[in-house]
Amino acid sequence: MKTIFQDLEYLSSYIKDNKAKKVIKELEEHFQALRSKSGLKQLLGKKKLAKITRNVKYEQELVNLQVELIKLQNWVYENKKRVMIIFEGRDAAGKGGAIKRFTQYLNPRKFRVVALQKPTEVETGQFYFQRYFQHLPNPGEIVFFDRSWYNRAIVEPVFNFCTPEQYQKFMKEVPEIEHALIDDGIILVKFWFSISKENQQKRFKERMSNPLKHWKLSPVDQKAQEMWDKVTHYKEEMFSRSHTGFSPWIIVDSNDKKRARLESIRYILSNIDYEGKDNAHINLHHDPDIVERYHRRTHDEH
Repeated sequence: MKTIFQDLEYLSSYIKDNKAKKVIKELEEHFQALRSKSGLKQLLGKKKLAKITRNVKYEQELVNLQVELIKLQNWVYENKKRVMIIFEGRDAAGKGGAIKRFTQYLNPRKFRVVALQKPTEVETGQFYFQRYFQHLPNPGEIVFFDRSWYNRAIVEPVFNFCTPEQYQKFMKEVPEIEHALIDDGIILVKFWFSISKENQQKRFKERMSNPLKHWKLSPVDQKAQEMWDKVTHYKEEMFSRSHTGFSPWIIVDSNDKKRARLESIRYILSNIDYEGKDNAHINLHHDPDIVERYHRRTHDEH
């Protein structure tokens, strides 16, 4: 009983925070439940209090990190820096949800999210990188790529959307392209959101049962499970041939979406020296068990 009231006291301390307002009503219901033995038993049985505590802690951590992201954005803008963050990963790995938390409170005039559709007939005949180059960050801007030119490293060869020659040409050119961008001053980060086969299947089922997420389903998604091993092969080839000292792949364990969001934000904040960074009050050190540089070993996606 004492522990429960301590948890409730902890939660109550965050009620002034706007992000915690949504749990106030639920907290009040739990306070009422504590008045009866049956209510307490139900509360403990369903572990609702522990879940609410975790959610409030997550929301508070997220708010703190988003404040730092605003500082980062202001620094990028004032110093005319160019930042490009690539989000790659299997279908349903949580890329879009992570980008949403990155950009939630940023000034929309100072960032862009790029999520390109399949190439047009004209674009198919162009230099492969051409349609991506027009979306590179301008001075003072952060650009988030929800998938990128690495479609040609995995999706296109897996589903035969490119020829073997086009694939090999891309794999040869991409390290040189990225080296040129970085040499020109662009800050480039490449995230791979890693998910297990079992969790991917669970998220697909959720999309199918939730009408608000039907739009996320695509014919490619529906084949993702049966193409798992083939995707794994091309993923490992991509890491092996495009992971470099100047442009490394950063692997994010996204089996827990909330932890993946927090730790990927921390990675960005800890690796860019922006002004006003609050190291004293906020943990800006990413968890190496969640976020790590790629190294040549088999990943848990298998």
